[in-house]
Amino acid sequence: MNQPKIELFDNPRPGREYTISIHCPEFTSLCPKTGQPDFGEIVIDYCPDKSCIELKSLKLYMQSFRNKGIFYEALTNQILDELVSVCKPAKMKVTSKFTPRGGITTEVTSQYP
Repeated sequence: MNQPKIELFDNPRPGREYTISIHCPEFTSLCPKTGQPDFGEIVIDYCPDKSCIELKSLKLYMQSFRNKGIFYEALTNQILDELVSVCKPAKMKVTSKFTPRGGITTEVTSQYP
């Protein structure tokens, strides 16, 4: 399956530093070891430069991970790398917070720059 294209729109306040926080509380991917679903929340905090991320396209992008076997650490960094590549923010932080598995929770944070 091809990765959906992340669409952008012009930042309505270029030159002003402000933060956009996007929460994706129904995120799912697959454990690459067991094939079982992983459930969690992805939080994207970014300071836009020239462009902002359009939310419907982001939703479709996030849903593309539903059937992908990927470790949390790789997932978090892949999302950061791909979003930074597309929207070129001043700064961005992606945090993945996964529900307990075997009594252990995992939270991974990756930042740009």
